[in-house]
Amino acid sequence: VQENMRKLLLLLLLFLVLVIVSIGQEFRSPDGKLAMTFSLQDNGTPTYQLLYNGVSVIKPSTLGFELKNDTKSLLNDFTVINSETASHDSSWEPVWGEGKSIRNHYNELASTLKQSGTDRSMIIRFRLFDDGLGFRYEFPAQQNLIYFVIKEERTQFAMTGDHTAFWLAGDYDTQEYDYTTSRLSEIRKLMPGSITSNASQTPFSPTGVQTSLMMKTADGLYINLHEAALINYSCMHLNLDDQAMVFQSWLTPDATGDKGYMQAPCNSPWRTVIVSNDARDILASKMTYNLNEPGKIDDTSWIKPVKYMGVWWEMITGKSTWAYTNDFPSVQLGVTDYTAAKPNGTHGATTANVKKYIDFAALHGFDGVLVEG
Repeated sequence: VQENMRKLLLLLLLFLVLVIVSIGQEFRSPDGKLAMTFSLQDNGTPTYQLLYNGVSVIKPSTLGFELKNDTKSLLNDFTVINSETASHDSSWEPVWGEGKSIRNHYNELASTLKQSGTDRSMIIRFRLFDDGLGFRYEFPAQQNLIYFVIKEERTQFAMTGDHTAFWLAGDYDTQEYDYTTSRLSEIRKLMPGSITSNASQTPFSPTGVQTSLMMKTADGLYINLHEAALINYSCMHLNLDDQAMVFQSWLTPDATGDKGYMQAPCNSPWRTVIVSNDARDILASKMTYNLNEPGKIDDTSWIKPVKYMGVWWEMITGKSTWAYTNDFPSVQLGVTDYTAAKPNGTHGATTANVKKYIDFAALHGFDGVLVEG
């Protein structure tokens, strides 16, 4: 009888685990306003969704990785073999900033997944703060996943509508574009005009944008997509499916097109979603700081914020120019024949001009002068 009861109890526990996985694991931010659900699709694909005050912010979105030269990627056929929850509440002091102390307060869900057929493990760790969600992929030490090359990270952010976005064109080389404000559905049409002349630029998609990406819903909810703790990993851009209104992570490749060389144990950066009804809360959020790695400098007493001025702004505003001469598109020391080049008289980073900046800085209490040109 005892043996039968034990078997029955084990079956009941197994049933409960399967039910939890099928309906999803839900947890909330400390203030209860944000709610996130993690679940597996029928084919074992990891999926999450996010709500704010009961309103959907991120619709069900899939997670995973496409691997290079691998018979099976880390996309599906997963089962949840362990789930752990935790809460954390502490404070720390930054070296400098607008506040003396930063509170690090979150609830956490860490789901350990095992892939059938490969026996590979992957942990997806979620943290809900009062101002947003952070999540990352963790690859523990294991026999069947040691060295692997990322072809693409398949993290989705499924939007709930055709939001207004404040975006920069997706580009591997530069962020020196003007912001474009438009509906998500208008990005493709406006992309050509958003890419202004720059010395080095590599746009990657007609609907690709950079992070951090700020959006506003029709109901006045602000959403910001970005990342934190970007260490030994490729920078994340976002590529938009403008029919389904779904963003997918798009990593910066190396010269051969590969997007990450990994060796377990290792982690991805945190993917972040900051949410608020007030745009000022997005700027004031400390969630990114809390997800970044702690400082590694023990003695920070020598680090002092300073006030400085720079010649650079003079060129940016058009008062002066970067070029020494207008006779050549560029000049190289020891190569260009300067005897044929006439100074244009508008070059900003000259010795005489920099001396004026130094005198002004000394007179008015600036700590330094930045010279660039």
